[in-house]
Amino acid sequence: MDNPVAANVLGTAGAVCWSVQLIPQIIINYRRHDTTGLQPSMMMLWACAGVPLGVYNITKNFNIALRIQPQILTFLSLVTWAQCRYYDKKWPVSRCLLVATPIALLMGAIQASLIFALRAAHSSHLTWPDTLMAVLSAALLAAGVLRHYWDIYTHRSVRGISFIFVGIDAGGDLFSLISVFFQPKLDILGMVIYGTELALWIGVFACGGYFNLLPWIKQHLKTPGEPNGSRGVSEASGDSDFQSPHAVSLRNIPSSTSVFRTPSSELAAARARTGFQDTEDVSVTVSQG
Repeated sequence: MDNPVAANVLGTAGAVCWSVQLIPQIIINYRRHDTTGLQPSMMMLWACAGVPLGVYNITKNFNIALRIQPQILTFLSLVTWAQCRYYDKKWPVSRCLLVATPIALLMGAIQASLIFALRAAHSSHLTWPDTLMAVLSAALLAAGVLRHYWDIYTHRSVRGISFIFVGIDAGGDLFSLISVFFQPKLDILGMVIYGTELALWIGVFACGGYFNLLPWIKQHLKTPGEPNGSRGVSEASGDSDFQSPHAVSLRNIPSSTSVFRTPSSELAAARARTGFQDTEDVSVTVSQG
């Protein structure tokens, strides 16, 4: 259905979501001074995905909001990727800038070149380049999220990633997907690009509910007679038969957003504090003996 007003409103809503989607993740990374669990390969794949997605949206004459979405995606993804290198790999800020800036300039040059190439292809009535750009962008976006799925499978937890970011990004995908329906011509490939990532984010939410939320609920629904702290992190990971003497109760781990947050650095700090306290207890026992 052709409704330019609805297309622009929804496209703008999607662009706003995509403009701020990674900002919560960037802020959390900064506050924790840690990006453990956040996949730098995911961020680089997303930055690369912005190139063909931008080419596709621009050459298809989508509304202005959908044209700037990929540029914002690429920029914020590169910023988050640089954070991963700074906090995990201990790169200095100068090295992060020296690596990220040329990558951004190269991506911009490639996108501009492809835009001219696809417009020339349109004058020759070729359609396969459009299909290639759409498929490539969808594949890179999906590969980025799937990279995090592998981390979820390996660690049995949704860690390092902000669910505020996930929710905003999924909302941006949803608004953008609906806006495609109001374009002058229904674009199936555009629907595939946004629909694929939306489905993958819904899967991440489901994994977060199973691996993160359910253990948290069980921890807070313990029977009153059960001593606090008797169930540690080992139970949250599904191992209820073995109780470590240094188990850390989930309720003692701070979280600045929600129960979905899995601040690995805070968990490590809590373990360190618990270990220190145990060491003090042992020393006191020996001195008294």
